[in-house]
Amino acid sequence: MLVARTSYRHRRVTAAAVTAVLLAGAGVASAGAESRTSAAPSSTTAAQRGTLLSAELLYTLPSAKDSAAELTASGYSPGAADHGVDAYRLVHRTIDAKGRPTTASGLFTVPRGVEGRLRTVSFAHGTGVHRIDAPSMQRKVFLTGPSITYASAGFATVAPDYLGMGTGPGRHPWMDVPSETTASLDLLRAARQFTPRTGHTLDRDVLVTGFSQGASAALALGRSLQAGEDRHFRLGALAPISGAYDFQGAEIPALLAGDGELEPRSSMAYAAYTLVAFDRVHDVYDNPGEVFRDPLVEELFDGVHTGPQMINALPRTLDELLTPYGRDLLDRPKGGLAAGLRRADSVCKDWKPKAPIRLYFAQDDEQATVRNTANCVAAFQERGIGVPVIDLGAVDHQKSRHLGSNVRGTAEVVRWFSTLRTGSNR
Repeated sequence: MLVARTSYRHRRVTAAAVTAVLLAGAGVASAGAESRTSAAPSSTTAAQRGTLLSAELLYTLPSAKDSAAELTASGYSPGAADHGVDAYRLVHRTIDAKGRPTTASGLFTVPRGVEGRLRTVSFAHGTGVHRIDAPSMQRKVFLTGPSITYASAGFATVAPDYLGMGTGPGRHPWMDVPSETTASLDLLRAARQFTPRTGHTLDRDVLVTGFSQGASAALALGRSLQAGEDRHFRLGALAPISGAYDFQGAEIPALLAGDGELEPRSSMAYAAYTLVAFDRVHDVYDNPGEVFRDPLVEELFDGVHTGPQMINALPRTLDELLTPYGRDLLDRPKGGLAAGLRRADSVCKDWKPKAPIRLYFAQDDEQATVRNTANCVAAFQERGIGVPVIDLGAVDHQKSRHLGSNVRGTAEVVRWFSTLRTGSNR
């Protein structure tokens, strides 16, 4: 059973820790315009999804010692590092949030010194606002630690950049579960095409994990794999960490309450990002002045502004950030926002996992209220699934419990994945 969270006022989190999960990034790539028109994907588009367009070796960690040093420098545990790692950026075809053909990128890491077939892990990362806040665009930072952890432990690991991040065009449709799913699945397909060039093949059973935003993406990918949406890959296990699985029922109410449960500056960012990103897919407002007191808030999420730039430019209170209509819309979602939230909140509600599953969280998480995990567990229980819940304890990283849950959770998940008996090409 999950215990109610204690007041955030008893803990100190710096602005640097807040922006760490909304990652720093100083790239200059521009984001393309986002069209509101919809188009059904053609059969040709569907057939091309996952086609590998390019592969680039980003870096090599020659030995287990090098992998351990890389993990230590990024704040992660080096305990599972038994191999060196080769890290590649893969660019592939996929579809956007409207079903139109586009491209996306992701990080693919493989262990050195391992022959033949590799067990497969998919890791989905947490929230970023700059397009280089993506696994294939960074090194020796918070983003790449999980990929290096799993690869150095002997797993082949894919980590999608998501749409509109990495090298992909357009703006990122944050928390859009369908496009997170297609980007993740299509990266797996591209990795399968590329892997023989490394002298390996990929196991069919995918061990799926993710953190924060990526926790929902992980559950959605697991649902897709179990439903047979790919003819090769199957769901092997699920291990999401600190997700916002119930945005409407848990995360937004905690954000609006302003009672000290969630850290205020990150709450401003998530409130703004919710309205901006959901509008990109679901037409939440006609113009940003309807929901924001300063319409220029929308441009802080253009993929060019960095996390610190966005945080420093946002107002400090919801009353300064939102118009009365904007606040009421978050409190009582309707129209496009309600439709988007229903899709985002479906990841625990409309299916019954058949593979091993665990949910990981940390008490006193200042960004994702633990009621998200409690509500997810309850939703699975209603469908007859008992889900083990792992409390990661007091695990602060850069004075953030949320970030710390990813660091500790990665160490716990790689240990669990290593015990599972998957690995077949049936």
